[in-house]
Amino acid sequence: MTTGALIFAYNNEQTDYVAMADWTAKNIRRHLGIPVALVTDRPTELKFEQVIIQPADGDNGRWFGDYGTNVKWHNQTRANAYKLTPWSQTLVLDADYVVASDQLKTVLASPQEFLAHRWAYDITGLNDFSGLNYFGAYHMPMWWATVMMFRCSEHAQLIFETMVMIRDNWTHYRNIYKNSNGTYRNDHALSIALGVVNGHILKHASIPWNLASLTPDHQLTQLAPDHYRIDFVNSDQKPRWIELHNQDFHAMGKKTLGEIVANPC
Repeated sequence: MTTGALIFAYNNEQTDYVAMADWTAKNIRRHLGIPVALVTDRPTELKFEQVIIQPADGDNGRWFGDYGTNVKWHNQTRANAYKLTPWSQTLVLDADYVVASDQLKTVLASPQEFLAHRWAYDITGLNDFSGLNYFGAYHMPMWWATVMMFRCSEHAQLIFETMVMIRDNWTHYRNIYKNSNGTYRNDHALSIALGVVNGHILKHASIPWNLASLTPDHQLTQLAPDHYRIDFVNSDQKPRWIELHNQDFHAMGKKTLGEIVANPC
């Protein structure tokens, strides 16, 4: 069985996602010891074990608070992960997921055919993620597509084929679930797909810890490899900071992570 990571990265005017993917790939090799394949829309001189050229599918617009503007967001090829992966066991990661430990080895060792995070939370504790851990007027539970592990199997294939169906008919499914957010999101498509595949019982095996997340309103600084500082203002409007050592997290603010990638420790 071959095991590797798969990262989707499509640059826009604000963010060099391919450079971010390269930085993340180095962390993956260092901590997890597995190869990394990149899915992008043009050749790159950066070193990946494989580069899979796939045209950007869709041209979403989304508000990014750290940039203070709407940006182009190419996110619709993620549903093709099962079809594109060169590995028999695949770890799909966002380019902005910071791998600072070997914790994901636990996920790779799981006997499950598909895993993702069910819950995410703000590292600082300031932002309530209850509105992010559910979606739509029916308060549907959300699984996060930030980190996914799957094995080549009929079950995993059906999940991704259902995601493709939902993506290609997004307006229809958005209306069914009364989702006020018109922008297609892989998290929503994955959540709906898991519900469909599992007979709408709203239960599925998940990664056995919550997804640590850093929202764009906080400042991220790298102090050393696998050592980060987060500066923020608390509810009393007082400046505070915390440090993370050897903890994986999702850096939702692309601007500060991009600065770290451009000037790594």
